[in-house]
Amino acid sequence: MIDLLEQLKHGIRSKTAAETEVLAGRLVTYLPADAVLALHGDLGAGKTTFVRGLARAWNIEEAVTSPTFNLYTIYHGDRQLIHLDAYRLESGADLDALMIEDFLKSPWCFAVEWPERIPDALPEDTWHLYLTINDDQSHQIQLR
Repeated sequence: MIDLLEQLKHGIRSKTAAETEVLAGRLVTYLPADAVLALHGDLGAGKTTFVRGLARAWNIEEAVTSPTFNLYTIYHGDRQLIHLDAYRLESGADLDALMIEDFLKSPWCFAVEWPERIPDALPEDTWHLYLTINDDQSHQIQLR
């Protein structure tokens, strides 16, 4: 049987938001204690849905929504989850100004939407997930 990481490298198709959340929940067992996830994808590709699946897997009960207007949200559960929307950031320097690292408590996961806005701020060991919408409206999730 192929493990989840191998499947993700080839790409996994998700037909519903619930399937995307379940997939994210399965991924948490593979993530190191302090992980950065870069979530690449257009609007509606399922980035926030994926983060919601992470949150549920870590027993975070708060509603998970896109942090577009407040830039980031910190959730507490079995693991601390920091959800950042970098769309309005100009560079990694803008991320530094948010002082997020001052709030990190291990084990944590830093999930970044629109990571292409701050590539210089992401560590080398960042996990890059690409979410796309297929012609049939299903979603594709791939780890690169």
